[in-house]
Amino acid sequence: MSILKKIISLREQSDTDQEKPFLEHLEDLRKMIFRIVITLIISMVLCFSFQGFLLDVLRRPIQQVWDNQVAKTLPDKGDVSREITVELWDKAKEIEQAASKLVEAERQAFYASLDDPDLVFHARSVALLRAAKALPDDKREDFIRSLKLKDELTAQVLALIKTNPETEGTAKQRRDLTSLKPTETFMLSMKLAFIAGILLALPLLIFFVLQFVLPGLHDSERKALWPALAIGTGLFLSGVCFAYFVVLRRALDFFAGWSSKMNVVNEWRIGEYISFATNFTLLFGVAFELPVVVMLFVKLGLLSYDIMSRTRRYAIVGIFVLAAIITPTPDVMTLFLMALPMLFLYECCIWLAWLDRRKQREREAQEAKEHQEWLERRAQERREAAERGELSEDGEDEDPYPEDYRDDYHDEYDDHDPHEYDPYHDDDPEDYNWDEEYEKMKDAGLDGEEEDESALDEELGKSAEESEDGKDKPEDEKPQDKS
Repeated sequence: MSILKKIISLREQSDTDQEKPFLEHLEDLRKMIFRIVITLIISMVLCFSFQGFLLDVLRRPIQQVWDNQVAKTLPDKGDVSREITVELWDKAKEIEQAASKLVEAERQAFYASLDDPDLVFHARSVALLRAAKALPDDKREDFIRSLKLKDELTAQVLALIKTNPETEGTAKQRRDLTSLKPTETFMLSMKLAFIAGILLALPLLIFFVLQFVLPGLHDSERKALWPALAIGTGLFLSGVCFAYFVVLRRALDFFAGWSSKMNVVNEWRIGEYISFATNFTLLFGVAFELPVVVMLFVKLGLLSYDIMSRTRRYAIVGIFVLAAIITPTPDVMTLFLMALPMLFLYECCIWLAWLDRRKQREREAQEAKEHQEWLERRAQERREAAERGELSEDGEDEDPYPEDYRDDYHDEYDDHDPHEYDPYHDDDPEDYNWDEEYEKMKDAGLDGEEEDESALDEELGKSAEESEDGKDKPEDEKPQDKS
């Protein structure tokens, strides 16, 4: 409530010609809230209709991580005669799984119907690798060599034994996330629609808020507000994109690899992953707003170029501590990926503060130069007036102020209330000499007023003497009340 009162008082101070009652300010506030709510509802409904697309966008980093984990277990191109990709390996596992329940003649007929020699070659590699993995580690290679296979197939299976890729499961099974609650996916869709709706309607939301707040700002503040909003929005979107395309995948890869080293199967829940991904990207967007906050402090005078350059070491430590707090992952790589852009942006703020100080000094120098030129011009005018004999007896010309200054000065004072005390134009009542003014009135000889003033003075004098006599008399000599 106090914030609302401050905003309303700010609106009234900035626009004194069109003052509004308090209820009209509340009506403007109601209209703003109504527009914001309607905009959010429309944007949320629109985003809810694209929930599948939004979910695929957020799941893409984790799918890339799963594919990257599989690619690390596949042999390099130089170790095998035929290159194995993640997609080809997943397809080969599906083919081999389908052919595993067939007899040899049926399996050969099935492979022949595929009409893809490379796929059949990799499917046989999967079958041989699965059989070799059932044996102890020291007997796997001997088993493959004892089969007397073709050299190409033997070399590939031996390379696969060294890298040890997974032979079970398919790409769909690997990429699908689990849900442990009946309502989890529905609530997840609502959450995605809400967050995406806010981001989609953010320009309109800011516009509606500014429609209510802008009347309380001066022209210079309005001019500085629009570039600040544009830069802030751009920095926020830059932080979100940087987190989504660069940092998020590396953070997920770190956790997935750590789990694999601990022999833990990664079966992440869809709700927890989406919450992690959205919080991760939004935190990076907020962290990229550092220049806006710093430059705001510079404009308010709380920070300056000298302070920022002198305390750079402390700022670096503070940025790393802040990055460690807001980063949702404990790994050092993610910490540096968040801290380094913030350090770069802070250095940009120092340079911007230096440019702002230089512009301010140039502006002050220009004002001082203009003032000096005005003084020299006034001195030249006075010399010319002295030569023409237009100076008064005290050495001042008759009109020491320019015509435009005098008009603005008097036009501003014409609106002054004559019954209101003005310290710049009226005399101080405490320093006002009433006796001297009274003598001036008596010397002026006002018609019919001198006798009245004398009679009034006599009456006031008599009443004063009687009051003094009454005070000096004892209590028993004072006149008694006849009643």
